[in-house]
Amino acid sequence: MSSHQGIPSTGRPLSPGAIALMLMLCLSWGFNQIAVKLALPDIPPMLQAMIRSVGALPVLLLIARLRGVKIFARDGTLGPGLFAGLLFGVEFVLIYRGLLLTTASRAVVFLYTAPFFVALGSYQFLGERLRASQWSGLGLSFAGVALAIGVPQANVDAKVLLGDLLIVGGGALWAATTLIAKGTALRKAAPEKALGYQVALSIPILGVAAWISGETITRVPGPLALSLMAYQAFWVVGLTFLLWFSLVQTYSASKLSAFTFITPLFGVMASYFIMHDTLTLAFDAAALLVIAGLYLVNKPDAFGPKVVPDPNVPA
Repeated sequence: MSSHQGIPSTGRPLSPGAIALMLMLCLSWGFNQIAVKLALPDIPPMLQAMIRSVGALPVLLLIARLRGVKIFARDGTLGPGLFAGLLFGVEFVLIYRGLLLTTASRAVVFLYTAPFFVALGSYQFLGERLRASQWSGLGLSFAGVALAIGVPQANVDAKVLLGDLLIVGGGALWAATTLIAKGTALRKAAPEKALGYQVALSIPILGVAAWISGETITRVPGPLALSLMAYQAFWVVGLTFLLWFSLVQTYSASKLSAFTFITPLFGVMASYFIMHDTLTLAFDAAALLVIAGLYLVNKPDAFGPKVVPDPNVPA
């Protein structure tokens, strides 16, 4: 019998298996940043996001069928599912629009404000209360991401700041979808269904955004672009996002979200090995900050998890 039986998911510590799975997810998402960049010459960014959702939806339906999940059964998840889907689609619109105005390095840093939004929302809506040391851990990890990417930057104008703001908005919506999946009826739904709402609704949202932005595919994508799109659609969205929502339903949203700080470090490492970017001593220091921060966030409390139970959130 598990030693954690009866502990609410808000207070349940991450198991070694969950930690290993999160590392795999962050590695996959870090490489995904490179995949998007390498496919850009053939497929514009908003269309990439739409195409990967189109490709991921059959994967989710197939997995649901194999597992016997009744995707279309009435279970009280329609309202929060549609709301999460709307936020999911708008999230990527904000991120990709922001990328047109700000630099990729600044975008990565501001996107990873998401764990702070998750922590605040978890305290407000889920009854999760982080200790002072855990807030310090979030701050250390964020500082590590900023150091790794090289922000702040000089000569920042109003256009860049607007792009930064759009990216922060995307991070906030990422946090919001996590909280909705954790704190509403979606928590009891199969992960395939919880993610299916978001992927399905994002397709028309991203399609309209691509059309408004004037994005078009002017040539037949080459084998590299097609393989990278398959990676994004089938693996990243179809499988890793599915695993993410499964973890969110089981463990503390704040602790899981803090682990995503590792993603941009994996992205920088992937750039080094694949695109031959340079690694510096600053990156080594940044990695240590992120690791130290994650340790503080996930360090067990000697006096037990400090959780304020919310009677409106099912145990």
